[in-house]
Amino acid sequence: MSDDVIAAQPQSRPLNAKIWSRADDEWYVEPVWCSERLFAEEQFEGSVYDPCCGTGRIVVSALKAGLKAYGSDLVYRGWDSTPQDFLIHRGLHDNIVCNSPFANVQQFAQHALKLARRKVAMIFPVARLNAAHWNQDTPLARIWLLTPRPSMPPGHVILAGEKPGGGKADFCWLVWSRDHVGPAELRWLHRDGGRP
Repeated sequence: MSDDVIAAQPQSRPLNAKIWSRADDEWYVEPVWCSERLFAEEQFEGSVYDPCCGTGRIVVSALKAGLKAYGSDLVYRGWDSTPQDFLIHRGLHDNIVCNSPFANVQQFAQHALKLARRKVAMIFPVARLNAAHWNQDTPLARIWLLTPRPSMPPGHVILAGEKPGGGKADFCWLVWSRDHVGPAELRWLHRDGGRP
């Protein structure tokens, strides 16, 4: 065997980590703490609209934070709203906060920036940040790194009552603010409110 050949080592995975098949319409569900912590740290004026509300986790977190909030989704997923395709939606909103399908997150973000009067916040895979060149000309104000890594399983897993854990991917909140000028701040958002 040559000295320059290195045997591949299998990577271990936490015992509670699972690999799921791709979700229909890219419906993946974030833990409730992700939005609860966002609303505890990031100030929002006015109402919050979630165009990818699924079962309403972000909407409920906003309501608990004392904000007026409402949501919709492409198809009915349990939240009391009329199905709506956000990408053809034209209504204006004070703030838009969502966990959009990652396959077309750029399209969602750019459309949300046209419709939001104040702020847009979206969950985003950290691994894609360096390639998100489209963000350079946007009013990106803050990047909130989520810690510990949240597990984001397909929605059907949550509806089946499973309690996922052992997230393997890093996620963040990207927050754009209409009046922001300059570089974005990098901050940490810990599940328990402390420092990582």
